[in-house]
Amino acid sequence: MPPAATAERPSNVSEALARGRLGVPSVVFFVLSAAAPLTVVAGVVTTGYAVTGVTGIPLAFLAVAAVLGLFSVGYVAMARRLTNAGAFYAYIARGLGRPAGVGAAWVALIAYNALQVGLYGAIGAAAEPVLQQLFGGSPAWWVVALVAWALVAVLGVLRVDVNGLVLAVLLLAEITVILVFDLAQVTHPAGGAVSFATLSPDNLLVPGVGAILVLATTGFTGFESAVVFSEESKDPKRTVPMATYLSVAIIAGLYAFSAWTMTVATGRDQIVAASREQSTGLIFNLAGAHLGDTAVTIGQALFLTSLLAAMISFHNTTARYAFALGRERVLPALFGQTSPLTGAPRVASLAQSALGLVVIVLYAVAGWDPLVQLFFWGGTGGGFGVLLLLAATAVAVIAFFARTRIEETLWRRAIAPALAAIALVAIIVVAVDNFAILLGVDPDSPLRWVIPAVYPVAALLGLLWGLVLRGTRPNVYARIGLGAESAIVDVPPASDEVAPAAAESLR
Repeated sequence: MPPAATAERPSNVSEALARGRLGVPSVVFFVLSAAAPLTVVAGVVTTGYAVTGVTGIPLAFLAVAAVLGLFSVGYVAMARRLTNAGAFYAYIARGLGRPAGVGAAWVALIAYNALQVGLYGAIGAAAEPVLQQLFGGSPAWWVVALVAWALVAVLGVLRVDVNGLVLAVLLLAEITVILVFDLAQVTHPAGGAVSFATLSPDNLLVPGVGAILVLATTGFTGFESAVVFSEESKDPKRTVPMATYLSVAIIAGLYAFSAWTMTVATGRDQIVAASREQSTGLIFNLAGAHLGDTAVTIGQALFLTSLLAAMISFHNTTARYAFALGRERVLPALFGQTSPLTGAPRVASLAQSALGLVVIVLYAVAGWDPLVQLFFWGGTGGGFGVLLLLAATAVAVIAFFARTRIEETLWRRAIAPALAAIALVAIIVVAVDNFAILLGVDPDSPLRWVIPAVYPVAALLGLLWGLVLRGTRPNVYARIGLGAESAIVDVPPASDEVAPAAAESLR
């Protein structure tokens, strides 16, 4: 039997996230902020109506929620056994093997960075009507983006519960204004009568439904991030499952209700034309007609803070992925250091901020379109990457319980994740087929293949790096996916199984 792997490690204090600072509400705020409800309602919903002409969007959100609910069954069952800020990376490593886990880590870093940095491209456009109303003018988009970047960068190195408090305030205001707008729409129906016609299942059985399901799935991006904050939760085995299920339910209900009330206010036959004509301004124009100009200004301001809240949430998520990889030496050890004062992943957070700054400056100097070429393409590409990770994780859950033989119900360890994996793969196939539509480019544009192809290439490179680690740095390879346990558990480097001590701790 080969000797147990050991590694020289700096003080554990510098590699530990702050524990016990987040309860269920705080984690839900992080998750829902990443989903950016007002951004989705104003942008994704109207884009869906306009691009596809399909009126079954409210049902599409409920259908996707059912799939993600199935996914969550196995996901949270695994979360009760593993507490790791690496989330997808750790789960895939423990289920499908360490090289696959490293491949997933590369995909996650690209996807979440695309989602976070892409938001800087939208913040200027979102700020313009608010600043125009208040000051009679608006600066260049990159000026607003730099202000947002500075705020996110500072919050990223502060205590995680401080970030949670900021998100709580922003999110509660955002959801409140959405519900007020929705109630105004449903109480002012077109034609004088509330119609439930768009809730008929027939509205989903039409051409273009594939693109709608993909768009609806992107609206849920971020729901899976509860696990990322598990190490900082007060009771991970309770907090993560509750936060995950609550987030899926709240997101589904809010999006479906909002998408339906729009059709009530415009009329089922007019929602597509209105969305094509007014785009993201539709919900604000409806609010102006029913609630007055003040309500519109408040809504536009909260649209701006919705993007800011999503930036903060995705920044924290991305930094924790990099931290998890640094702690296990898959990335340089520097990324695995935390602030002794705040417990935040300081180096990983600063690195993420540096990337954001480079992207903003690059787009500003080059004169590239920040809304389409940064926000829209980055968000679509990042959402697709997360979709791939969801499907891979569903398979990893099945493999994990099969390999470790940890006692769990058949529904949680196999049936639910298998059904979720099948549904997610189907959505991925549809997404690839409709990628030109999702990007808003011509069918023969190379971007429709280049952007989705980034992820299999990254996964392959990550897998190869994992194999290199196995051959050249077995002490690092042995700890891939173990998280905080990697500092204290000795693992035989020749084996790709869960360490005996670690496995025992999971029971």
